[in-house]
Amino acid sequence: MCNQQTSVSPKGTVVPGGFGRGFEAKAGQHVTIVDLEGQQAGDFVALSLADHEEILSPVHTRRHNRSIYLGLGDYLVSSEGRPMFQVVKDTVGIHDANVPACDPTRYAVDFGVPGHRNCLENLYEPLAKYGIDILQVPEPFNFFQNGPVSPDGRMGVTDPVSRAGDYLVLKALMDVACALSPCPQDIIPGNGLVVTDMLYAVTDEAPTDATLEMLQCH
Repeated sequence: MCNQQTSVSPKGTVVPGGFGRGFEAKAGQHVTIVDLEGQQAGDFVALSLADHEEILSPVHTRRHNRSIYLGLGDYLVSSEGRPMFQVVKDTVGIHDANVPACDPTRYAVDFGVPGHRNCLENLYEPLAKYGIDILQVPEPFNFFQNGPVSPDGRMGVTDPVSRAGDYLVLKALMDVACALSPCPQDIIPGNGLVVTDMLYAVTDEAPTDATLEMLQCH
């Protein structure tokens, strides 16, 4: 694994752990998300550039795929029931689409830590320029988050199984605005209790193994 020293590489952008960044992708481009150090969950949301009220929707995705889990080739679907992304590469195969973004109330009320950084505000900040309210931030896909569901239907959150350099590649199927937040959770399991950086890249072609290595070396 290469040592990350700067915030921007020629092909990828590092998102500091506990913060958020936004970016756009055109239909046909590929969005790659890399867990640089391992065991880091990343909340991810998106909205259509043509209609900001059409958002990436976990609940519509679950209905479309008839599954609470994501698999290779699956579609991530919008609130209008239209495919917004397709999973084209995935080295982990364990992600969550059930747990909402952590927010100010979660930390202040549940943990007694007011003012803690949180995914809701991290995702809202880069999307505010599209004219949405913080209450309109979509429910996230929590990439690399390990959210097992027991046979009796109970949900849990444990530390991710992702290792340094694991990645997910999504093909955008419409023009989108996206936001990524390496989750700031450092109180309970979910990030190995250590918040670390993630990386994203937008490329015209699906990245090869060599390209993925270059993304992480600069």
